[in-house]
Amino acid sequence: MLSAQFLTPSAERQVAAVGDVLLQRGCSSAWVCYVESGRIALGLMDGDVMEHQLGVAEGPCWLESTSAVLNLPHVVDAVAQTEVKLRHVPVAEFRMAITNLPAPAQAVLHDVALAHRRQTEFAASRLAKDAEARCAEWLLSHAQASSLGAMEVQLQQRKRSIAAQLGIAPETLSRVLRQLRERSLISGSGRTLSLVDPGGLRTVAGI
Repeated sequence: MLSAQFLTPSAERQVAAVGDVLLQRGCSSAWVCYVESGRIALGLMDGDVMEHQLGVAEGPCWLESTSAVLNLPHVVDAVAQTEVKLRHVPVAEFRMAITNLPAPAQAVLHDVALAHRRQTEFAASRLAKDAEARCAEWLLSHAQASSLGAMEVQLQQRKRSIAAQLGIAPETLSRVLRQLRERSLISGSGRTLSLVDPGGLRTVAGI
């Protein structure tokens, strides 16, 4: 959305290691980050785990600059997936650079930032939907009748791929499947899962 021209001479350089948390949702930063190189995961964290991944940002780019444009807290968490080279621009200087733009350009920038913010908030709210509900819905949509008439799911993909489809971490998928087994909603392990209580799964899925 913004070019590198918003970088100021006072922009400090930083090198972030894999796993470093660069932004925390609900928090405001004293600076705006410009990513010179590297890849960053964007989403919702649970503790130290990126439980729901919304997308990625790859340099060169500004990192969640809409929060600074709108003077609002960050709406997502950001974690370095590779070594990341950053430059930090103080928020006050960044916003001052915006005020130096022509009034029509400021209005367009604000409207674009607001639309992007709303889109991100909507996507984040969908990701935040209970992981059990999304997993239950996925199981129901992939279920087929076995030779004995029972409903079952053949896991033809790796759990990592299924977790990516659901927007959750593989560890979260394993935990949810274990919880569904403990509640006697599904049974089995390995490549075949039996849907013991499809009605209960529909309740969990909210459908």
